[in-house]
Amino acid sequence: MPRLGTGKLVIATHNAGKLKEIQALLAPYGIECLSAGALGLPEPAETGTTFTENALIKARAAAQASQIASLADDSGLCVDTLGGAPGVYTADWAEADVFEGGPRRDWYMAMGKVEGKLAELGPDTPRHAHFACVLAIAWPDGQTAVYEGRASGTLTWPPRGTLGFGYDPVFVPAGYDRTFAELDPAEKHEISHRADAFAKLVEDQFCI
Repeated sequence: MPRLGTGKLVIATHNAGKLKEIQALLAPYGIECLSAGALGLPEPAETGTTFTENALIKARAAAQASQIASLADDSGLCVDTLGGAPGVYTADWAEADVFEGGPRRDWYMAMGKVEGKLAELGPDTPRHAHFACVLAIAWPDGQTAVYEGRASGTLTWPPRGTLGFGYDPVFVPAGYDRTFAELDPAEKHEISHRADAFAKLVEDQFCI
């Protein structure tokens, strides 16, 4: 299997917050990150039923379109008492129709959906949850590598903090009393699901 070295790597995302996190995690390794959005690459339909399937779909599409090794992330919030939902549909729960400009993502609405479903189950419902992350690398020749990460915690309400994105304001990681959105980005990078997956990627790709 090829290994990443210094050079260019396409980050197969149009999500600015996710891109910023990935760039920060790769910065020490001399990687020049190019976003799929900046390159004008189309977003493939995420038709998989698992994080791994969707990450591979995105990585392969970007690698084929750019002819550059590409990294894709598929991640989401999994709530234990909701059977793992929203899971791979994490972003879909944030889709909101608007009259002009097409659909957009409303993360406050998405957090409210999760809280509403928990409230329906009663005040004593366990609020355990975890963020899952799968990183997939695809090379133009079709070879791939996959790395999985996880961050466990509990959900809180109302949302707190402005430093994160997505569901970060309602997720309190295990061992902390602050949400992901209240943590300094450098602190979050040390404990997040994405950091866990990246540690495995780095060990495999950059450590001899």
